[in-house]
Amino acid sequence: MADLAQGVAIGVGGLQGGGLGRRRQCPQSQTHSQQASGNRQAAHSLPLRKTNPGHGSVPAPTPRPFFRGLGVVSRTRDGYGPGASFRNRKAPGPPAKKTQGSQGVYTSMPSLDPILDPHALARALSGVHLIDGALVAPVEGRCFDVINPATGAVIAQAAEGTAADVDLAVKAAKRAQTAWARRPARERGKLLAECGRRLLLHVEELGRLVALETGKALRTESRVEASVLADMFTFFGGLASELKGESVPFNPDMLTVTLREPLGVVGAIIPWNVPLLLMAMKIAPALVAGNTVVVKSAEEAPLTVLRVCQILNALLPPGVFNIVSGDGPGAGAPLVSHPDVRKVTFTGSVETGRIVYKTAAEKLIPVTLELGGKSPMIVLADADLERAVDGAVAGMRFTRQGQSCTASSRIYVHADLFDAFFERLRARVDALAMGDPLDERTDIGTVISPEQFARIQDYIAKGRASGATTTECSGLPTDPALAKGLFLRPVIFTDIAPDAPPAREEVFGPVVCLFKWTDFDAVIEAANDSPFGLAATVWTNNLQKALEATRRLEAGFVQVNQNLVVQPNLSYGGVKTSGLGKEATLESMLEHFTHKKTVILNML
Repeated sequence: MADLAQGVAIGVGGLQGGGLGRRRQCPQSQTHSQQASGNRQAAHSLPLRKTNPGHGSVPAPTPRPFFRGLGVVSRTRDGYGPGASFRNRKAPGPPAKKTQGSQGVYTSMPSLDPILDPHALARALSGVHLIDGALVAPVEGRCFDVINPATGAVIAQAAEGTAADVDLAVKAAKRAQTAWARRPARERGKLLAECGRRLLLHVEELGRLVALETGKALRTESRVEASVLADMFTFFGGLASELKGESVPFNPDMLTVTLREPLGVVGAIIPWNVPLLLMAMKIAPALVAGNTVVVKSAEEAPLTVLRVCQILNALLPPGVFNIVSGDGPGAGAPLVSHPDVRKVTFTGSVETGRIVYKTAAEKLIPVTLELGGKSPMIVLADADLERAVDGAVAGMRFTRQGQSCTASSRIYVHADLFDAFFERLRARVDALAMGDPLDERTDIGTVISPEQFARIQDYIAKGRASGATTTECSGLPTDPALAKGLFLRPVIFTDIAPDAPPAREEVFGPVVCLFKWTDFDAVIEAANDSPFGLAATVWTNNLQKALEATRRLEAGFVQVNQNLVVQPNLSYGGVKTSGLGKEATLESMLEHFTHKKTVILNML
């Protein structure tokens, strides 16, 4: 999935080059040893982490202060630890009650009430990773700006992770993994199911925050994503009892069985376009299977996933679920190459996927790759026209500005329906309202970043230059407050050559190419004439043609007369350069997050 905009840093599409714009020192960059040196029993002193037997002395990440409304879970490995004081930062609520503990001043668990002001929540989540159950400042004290793409305003500063931060997170995950794996599988499942229930209480909060940082419309996109996030945890929580082995009839005088065991520490690298859902698809099965996880978030969308990690760390043991923000060279590459990471699951561009695969191969560890797409949609002459047009609007993900790996960006319409299909599609997209992502009246939000905006515009220019007929739809917002927003009118190309860049390459924007066809065999061949093979749809009332098309189409996710997004219990993943492995099902959990051990008992 080129959800990372063909960039050049892991989390933005690559391992090399690139990097973060608008760097700055974090507000928390003052050393915490200086802050706490005066009085170790003060309300915000920092407890020393104990030396872990077998691991040597482990430097303790510096916890954030406890914020009652934010549910900060700042814990040492032995309990809840105090947070260090940060300057120029206000808590949205009064501090939680302080109690005295064996390692210094401890604080009781704060409430986890949802916060519906996304601006306040974004500010409060600034400048931290979550490592070993604590919100911690980056080791080198550097942050980068998080931009609201609807206004161009800075809404927060995210911690800029380095190899040192990644090392702390991986070591915390490794320490926690043994005890987590020893928990009965059903107990882990119950905890994950409870995570799902807890996340349901935060759907509105998470939807608003992800709309703010990604520009996706709240009503049509962000709130829906937050709901599916919760569902994914509930689904995998219920699969814990399916982590079964087998009895093998090898020799009647011996007992031969197989066991499913976790891999260890899983490194997960996620994109910005659907950060909540795609993170859940990776971490929920990994955790249920007994692994621990370190997530590297996307630079453009680090806040909402951090909030999810914070919420879930109120339920999970410290170190089980950690998250680090930063760019590819600084945080992504060290995570993939870390010697203690035993599995990598990555969603991003094909170019970066190859780099991840190569690095993992050097370590001989398994990978799951969900990469690019250029999904075809084939409309037969007998299709329900209105239903097919609705499917095109949904499948092209226009409400997400086309920023989807499964976007139906190549639509092949039979000549008998072509003109009527085009007119109805143009009218439907014209009727979509573009505006403030947080406004309930908005259908279409923004493109994620100036770089992605320029990239899409370049593809539109190439399409025009190729001689294609260009139709722009919908209208730009007129609110002066949105004048600097990254709003882009959807484009429909007709009369475009199949080898033109917008028709051949993944644009990852609101650009769709319509093709007219008359021969069924030829249209199947055209649909398959792509290096990608992620998704495809067929629209017909002819069962025989539907079955033939689904058999012949080279894609990992094929639908007939619908265009659903990824959901729990639907096996999802591509073929060809669209990736390796599947996600979102029981089989994917067993195949990608466990290994099989054979045990033979000969007691004679």
